[in-house]
Amino acid sequence: MRDLFDKIYKDKGPLGKWAEFAEGYFVFPKLEGPISNRMKFRGKEVITWSINDYLGLANHPEVRKVDAEAAADYGSAYPMGARMMSGHTDLHEKLQEELASFVNKQAAYLLNFGYQGMVSTIDALVSKADVIVYDMDAHACIIDGVRLHVGQRFTYKHNDMESIEKNLERATKICEQTGGGILLISEGVFGMRGEQGKLKEIVALKEKYNFRFFVDDAHGFGTLGATGAGAGEEQGVQDEIDVYFATFAKSLASTGAFIAGDKEIMDYLKYNLRSQMFAKSLQMQLVVGALKRLDMLRTMPELKAKLWENVNALQSGLKDRGFDIGTTQSCVTPVYLKGSIPEAMALVKDLRENHGVFCSIVVYPVIPKGLILLRMIPTATHTFDDIDQTLIAFSAIRERLENGTYKRLSASVAAAANE
Repeated sequence: MRDLFDKIYKDKGPLGKWAEFAEGYFVFPKLEGPISNRMKFRGKEVITWSINDYLGLANHPEVRKVDAEAAADYGSAYPMGARMMSGHTDLHEKLQEELASFVNKQAAYLLNFGYQGMVSTIDALVSKADVIVYDMDAHACIIDGVRLHVGQRFTYKHNDMESIEKNLERATKICEQTGGGILLISEGVFGMRGEQGKLKEIVALKEKYNFRFFVDDAHGFGTLGATGAGAGEEQGVQDEIDVYFATFAKSLASTGAFIAGDKEIMDYLKYNLRSQMFAKSLQMQLVVGALKRLDMLRTMPELKAKLWENVNALQSGLKDRGFDIGTTQSCVTPVYLKGSIPEAMALVKDLRENHGVFCSIVVYPVIPKGLILLRMIPTATHTFDDIDQTLIAFSAIRERLENGTYKRLSASVAAAANE
């Protein structure tokens, strides 16, 4: 019998093995100052492309005022207890009603956190006889929710309609034997690639297969569609999404999330979501703040217009300079480069220290070995000067990556990590 912790001492994991070199800089970095297009990193001003504050509401003066007033009125504890016991209020109900109306659904239910809520919603929707079919590039919260399922689950190739049909056929045969049903899960916008899920094409399969459709629209809510109601609205299939999910952590620049759908389904979920039944209610200052943010999303279309002006300028500028930004169909702007993890570290350090540009770095195992993904999130607060400076910086780092500068600079790091 071995010590449970033996594996921890011997293997820190694919990311953990880089901790000595990466922690505090490449992972767990500390951005300081008011949330905005420019913040401080290690005492220096940097253009921030890693904050999911799409509409620029995080530090908006109207939002700050309402947040402060709500904190003064209610404190940070009220209401105490879970919603089912003692944590339910009129304002929780009001927010749910307004969210449901905004995304064109009969009803909505608040979630304390997006990740926690997604895991719990999947768990509540399926039983042993049911089959889950989901995109292989799904967010970690979806994957963890699927892991709880004691029945069959199948992944389909990312946004691949042939693979989706193949797995629906497999799921149908199983459910004909078990008497269960099928839950198909996609994202409205995939947060790494920026691609929209093929919601319209998936909905069309309902004519051929019997399944229910669950969409995680964290990055689409507030940014896509004529009114900002998300990827379903953008693709004209919002009515065909059976359970719609979005978080407050992006366009609404807050904490919390919600699900929406037919009233009977929401009534079932609110009595069966373990993460909400046995957790403290979303605190009032967050509820009041979300009401204000939602109102601004509805009544200030100029915020989304400015966001997309910046998105188009950044993405067009990158493509004009020959950068590979994949097939993004959203604000998420990935830049794909070829290189090792040590080269990625050298590249990002150069980008931050010498060019004043801060963006997220994504490497293996999140993406395949040999690739570096620099992920940028444009917001309504960015300026054209920010974009121009960033484009110049990206051209400079690409040249140094291609001429081997970063490989030479990272040689000692690579050797130490492989010892």
